[in-house]
Amino acid sequence: MGKLGPSWLRDAVFYEIYPSSFYDSNGDGIGDIPGIIAKLDYLTALGVNAVWLNPCFVSPFCDGGYDIADYRQVAPRFGTNDDLFRLFAEAKKRNIKICLDMVPGHTSTEHPWFKASCQPEENPYSNYYIWNNSWLAPTDGLRMISGSTNRNGSFMINYFAMQPALNYGFANPNPEYPWQLPTDHPDVLKVREELKNNMRFWLEKGCDGFRVDMAPSLVKKDPGKKATMALWREVREMFDREYPECALIAEWAYPPQSLKAGFHCDFLLHCGTPGYTTLFRNEPERDLFNVSGLNKNTQYEDDGNDYTVTNRHSFFDAAGLGDAKAFFDIYMRHYELTRNDGYISIPSGDHDMPRISDFRDKKDLACVFAFLMTMPGVPFVYYGDEIGMRNIPNLISKEGGFTRTQARTPMQWDAGNNAGFSAAPAEKLFLPVDRASDAPNVSDQMSRADSLWHEVQKLIDLRKSTPALHADSELILLQADYPLVYLRRNGNDYILTVIQPARRKWECNITLPVAAQSLESLKNCNISAEVCGTLLHLSGDDTQYGIWKVIR
Repeated sequence: MGKLGPSWLRDAVFYEIYPSSFYDSNGDGIGDIPGIIAKLDYLTALGVNAVWLNPCFVSPFCDGGYDIADYRQVAPRFGTNDDLFRLFAEAKKRNIKICLDMVPGHTSTEHPWFKASCQPEENPYSNYYIWNNSWLAPTDGLRMISGSTNRNGSFMINYFAMQPALNYGFANPNPEYPWQLPTDHPDVLKVREELKNNMRFWLEKGCDGFRVDMAPSLVKKDPGKKATMALWREVREMFDREYPECALIAEWAYPPQSLKAGFHCDFLLHCGTPGYTTLFRNEPERDLFNVSGLNKNTQYEDDGNDYTVTNRHSFFDAAGLGDAKAFFDIYMRHYELTRNDGYISIPSGDHDMPRISDFRDKKDLACVFAFLMTMPGVPFVYYGDEIGMRNIPNLISKEGGFTRTQARTPMQWDAGNNAGFSAAPAEKLFLPVDRASDAPNVSDQMSRADSLWHEVQKLIDLRKSTPALHADSELILLQADYPLVYLRRNGNDYILTVIQPARRKWECNITLPVAAQSLESLKNCNISAEVCGTLLHLSGDDTQYGIWKVIR
């Protein structure tokens, strides 16, 4: 284990797989685990070396599997536990890590714990969930549901109505509501142990870690998330003691809390960090799928900073109307606060937000991936983003996806039937494939040296083979504007990145923090770069990027 956790995270490039949509091996119209195994060599070819697998457990799938009915059993639609164990083993042969999705804050109403908790008679599971004392009683401002069970009370939900909140206690229980249990209540501590034991079950079988859904949501009435942070530090201690090479990745979207809480990585996302969406997505012109319930301004109170974002144009749009400063003002503060604690992850997207390809062509997307692969932290690529897969708007909601459904459609492998995703009749597919005549697909792009796929592959290879671009190497921001200019540093090695998303003629002078004799081009898309001592002169006339080694 390295200073910041598992050593493999330093050069990890993650690939997020939504299992229902990746590859259908048995022709039932739904992706499955054997299908993922069949495509592991594709991941190797692309260069990714870690996978985040969205929930694959038994579930009624009212929220895409984020409503779990059995934490220790693979859903039959995806295969069996043995299939998942085989995925772990086959991935390991290819030096690919597999991280599962853990949903600790709530279960499905179909979970046996909840069914027992619903019983009128007191039993060992009565306090596994948050119930008040009467279906007519006040809820203290919490989202609670009554009338669906025979228990004389209302239960709290974390998100949808079928997702009852597990009981990790209240940091500041209101004495007027005796059902608000403290975090050290024996029944609350049992729930905490259930979480750890569910993690142990899969870690013992070969899982390499977990992405944790809604990680800051566990302890209720918790200003500053102090009690929730203490809970996760306890989990981190378990990892350090028992599974030191396994990773804890947070959906928290606030690194000053999550990384101090013991997570090895945290995402910057649309649902938590002001400024993230100003990089890749326009607001308010589009629905940003703000769905996770994490965007609570109170979590920023201890920063002492006003993070109001007024410019809603994406920085990476070709019009050049965005503002990188809106992102970097926040990012650099969080980076300096946490760089000795863990990694900040910037994903290309995920299952909860629109794909980055809207309004962008290959040049635009190449700039996005150049940014993702040269920044600190651990990058995540959402399946299909490497070929520029597009949103399919106006789809009928599927399994609680609602507007998110448009970004969860099947992977497009080739130009054949169902885009190579499944042999099932089209009407039986989990979701429809993109049937446009110009829909991107893997086979076509792998066959063309000038494709986005090859651009992404080369950037991933450059990142992995260049220590100064690894997750823990230093970031030195030189200009948060058009163009975006920064250095990465590892010891005496410096890598310069210049990214110009705007399509216009441009030039600028930058003062380097170290004197340079010359620049060695590692990846240059038609940017002129000249250096004399500490003076760097840059110019170009289009959307482009460049990456150089600084020769001193």
